Amino acid sequence: MQLYIKQRVFSWTDSYDVYDENGDRRYFVKAEFLALGHQIHVCDAAGEVGAIHQRLFRLLPEFAISIGGREVGSVRREFSLLRPRYEVDYFGWEVEGDFLGWDYDVTDRNGRTAAHISRQLFSWGDAYVIDIADPADELPGLMLVIAIDAANCSQNR
Repeated sequence: MQLYIKQRVFSWTDSYDVYDENGDRRYFVKAEFLALGHQIHVCDAAGEVGAIHQRLFRLLPEFAISIGGREVGSVRREFSLLRPRYEVDYFGWEVEGDFLGWDYDVTDRNGRTAAHISRQLFSWGDAYVIDIADPADELPGLMLVIAIDAANCSQNR
């Protein structure tokens, strides 16, 4: 299955619409305007389903990921010269990006591909496509992509 993430360009904060393969909006992602660090909320039609909160006072960006009000993992950017690397404590997944940081592969603890995340190059604002192997990993995969995007954004400030 695929999810498409499209940044809203004309917004005061980072906000994204997330669509499924049929073009139906599945989620809305919005960052808090006046927050210390990134505070990001993920909502579906019924309300908030997850949140990402930046852990402050760290040398490299680090984010806690919560689903359903419970912290389920974290993502921390690691120092790397050639390729973006992340320390992921999240469902036993590992993440590696290519040289330019445009594409990421997510593997589970058995080495199987859980998701492939690619950034669309020619779009206004950030746009991502997430290919998810197991539909049950839809929300966790989305949360991971948003945390990595926030880590990249924090690193580039």
